[in-house]
Amino acid sequence: EGRNQYEKTFGLPSDDVFQAIYSSEEEMLKFMGLMNSSWVLDGHDVVTAFDLSCFQRIIDLGGCTGALANEMARAYPASSITVFDLPEVVEAAQKHYSQEGNGVAFQSGDFFRGDIPSADLYVLARIVHDWTEEKCLALLKKIYEACKPGGGVLLIEALLFENRRGPLMVQIFSLNMLVQAEGRERSPSEYTNMLNKSGFHNVQVCRTGKSYDAILAIR
Repeated sequence: EGRNQYEKTFGLPSDDVFQAIYSSEEEMLKFMGLMNSSWVLDGHDVVTAFDLSCFQRIIDLGGCTGALANEMARAYPASSITVFDLPEVVEAAQKHYSQEGNGVAFQSGDFFRGDIPSADLYVLARIVHDWTEEKCLALLKKIYEACKPGGGVLLIEALLFENRRGPLMVQIFSLNMLVQAEGRERSPSEYTNMLNKSGFHNVQVCRTGKSYDAILAIR
């Protein structure tokens, strides 16, 4: 049909893909376990794709279990790392995933509907690919306004080639987005264009050679 199957499958609007995922604790914990495993495997590579030691306060928006934040805390011990996620996600993360001794803080909120706390660097890991360009631009502009001058945003996504003919795994990720979400995987130039439209500049792209790549942009 050329469009997502979310509403047909779950009977819920497709504009909030996480309604069904977070409809029960069991489903939410399954999803959180998947996110946790991704960053246990690839987290170190993406947080060290660029030297982020100049950013003192880092907020991982939609940081889920804190697995990626843990990797950042290990790589940049002088920085303060905070996971910002929905209240139910924060509660489950603190209940089911060990947070002892890593120095990572948690803060509840909704980055689409509420205020975003001030920081030097915002991390969006596998967030932008979930949404339409319109929603992504609104979020990135909101982050730009909250970001301190000289600060930045780090996007962590699986990047398509510019000709969109690979990598195969990223094309499969994009098919998954078509089936169940509003978004899609994008090429480096598409992410760069969105970041520039949002006010960010000095966009740098790093292909890590692993499942996920990194894009850093500065305000």
